[in-house]
Amino acid sequence: MRIVNIHEAKTQFSKLVDAVIHGNTIIIAMAGKPVAKLESIRKKPRRFGVMKGKIKIAKDFDDPLPDDLIREFET
Repeated sequence: MRIVNIHEAKTQFSKLVDAVIHGNTIIIAMAGKPVAKLESIRKKPRRFGVMKGKIKIAKDFDDPLPDDLIREFET
């Protein structure tokens, strides 16, 4: 991630857009304080299997709910 001031962003805009196209994120600052983010609108590719082994699903996950709980939802 790169931080640039507004003046640099104005004068180097096409180079900053090119950097964003290549996957970088640009933070635009005013008086040293971040005020805007320039980033690609293209979606990043999904990474399948990232959560493998980190999520546990109970064996009774898809069992019918108890009648008393169903009644709570119906009232």
